[in-house]
Amino acid sequence: MRSRWARCASAWSGPAVADPLASGVRPGLRPRLRPRLRPRELGLLALVGLALLVGWVSLASQRAGRLTLADPDLILGYLLLLLLAHALFVLAGRAIDEILLPTVGLLGGLSLLFMARLPQDLAGQTVGPFQLGLAGLQFLWLALSLALLVLVAVVVRSDTWLRYYKYTWAAAGLALLLLVFAFGEDTNGARLFLRLGPLSGQPSELLKIILVVFLAGYLADNRTLLAQASTRLGPFRLPPLPYLLPMGALWGLALAIVIFQRDLGAALLFFGVFLALLYIATQRAAYVILGALLFVAGSAVLYHLVPTVQTRIDIWIDPWATAQSTGYQIVRALYAFGRGGILGTGLGAGLPGVAGVAAIPAIQTDFVFAGLAEELGLAGALAILLLYLVIAERGLRIAAAARDEFRALLVAGLTFSMTIQAAIIMAGNAKLVPLTGITLPFVSYGGSSLVANGIIVGLLLAFSDHEPVVPAPLGSRRDRAVARARAAAGRVERAIS
Repeated sequence: MRSRWARCASAWSGPAVADPLASGVRPGLRPRLRPRLRPRELGLLALVGLALLVGWVSLASQRAGRLTLADPDLILGYLLLLLLAHALFVLAGRAIDEILLPTVGLLGGLSLLFMARLPQDLAGQTVGPFQLGLAGLQFLWLALSLALLVLVAVVVRSDTWLRYYKYTWAAAGLALLLLVFAFGEDTNGARLFLRLGPLSGQPSELLKIILVVFLAGYLADNRTLLAQASTRLGPFRLPPLPYLLPMGALWGLALAIVIFQRDLGAALLFFGVFLALLYIATQRAAYVILGALLFVAGSAVLYHLVPTVQTRIDIWIDPWATAQSTGYQIVRALYAFGRGGILGTGLGAGLPGVAGVAAIPAIQTDFVFAGLAEELGLAGALAILLLYLVIAERGLRIAAAARDEFRALLVAGLTFSMTIQAAIIMAGNAKLVPLTGITLPFVSYGGSSLVANGIIVGLLLAFSDHEPVVPAPLGSRRDRAVARARAAAGRVERAIS
């Protein structure tokens, strides 16, 4: 039986999508106001609000020993932001997905509740006249993430700015990584952050978007040739090497830079997204098997060459041997899972923070899932897993309904970049795979992750609108000149590719 992706692949071989740039018209970002009610999204947001208010009541009662109106401003402010996002979607009138916003809204709300429960001095920064702690900063980052999500979902109506400039985006991403390698700051043996004045960020979060854009563009252009098997490598049949080498070289270069920066979580994430997109585009399981074998072989080599890899694998195999040193975090996380049981200790009743000290180091970033599993139990942990499965289902549904193969691969890749990342860090917390230093999307503390994932969900929402877009007519002479320049640049880049 042909799979759903195979049917989509056959549909892609139909009539080509017209290029609005080549035809001399500009894909319009139409500022129309045709409100469209979104009852399903509003109903789900009401349930999200109810769940978060119940969580706040539980947290407040645990803090005071009785029910008090303690610090509800962050949760209420966050719920108002979700309602504002819904209202803007209604005004925009686009037929976009109604499930994604409530899903990521619930994840962000859980994050805010948990950050409010932890010691506030785990993070702090002065913003104007205000001194913000962990929860306050997380609220600001969530607000920025939602703002970017709404902006991208409402404004983006065409993928040409991604489709025809894939090499430009790839070069920008690699240049950003090289800047981190040269000028980045070391954190726990890994060079991850780039600082600009008072601000710092983790460029690998944005690189995952850029890598997906390049891979989607290249695979869409060369899908037929890559699906051929004209070269034999042992028991495996591979496509013509000239078409496989450019994609593999760029991916390998990005992976090498990430490994040298000791950002192993991003390396594993990029590898997983690469294999997933390659399989979707070619429908050849042999590529996945060969890639997995190469990954195992590479891990064995890195184990002997890179001390960070050796330490993390040793901790994964036997954390109890170093329970008072390098294995301390994972041992405390396993105890947290055990204390949580089926229904958990309740928000605020666990031991992620005792007497103002975090019981699990880096609980707000690397081990947030273990902390939530302790207080929400197995039921809560499975509920969080279900939320990411909902994101995966909605993203793949949007990809399957895409009008052309580039958009389908782009949406699928963006979906995988978020859900594979969530799977890696949750499995690492539970000692199913070696622990990597990546974040849990929309739940872990951190601005770079929230910004990148807000953009990803915004793109998923934007591309879920399958209604045809009528190009806006060209206006001034300057508009026509800009359109001709863009069309020429697109033709040059397509010729290079």
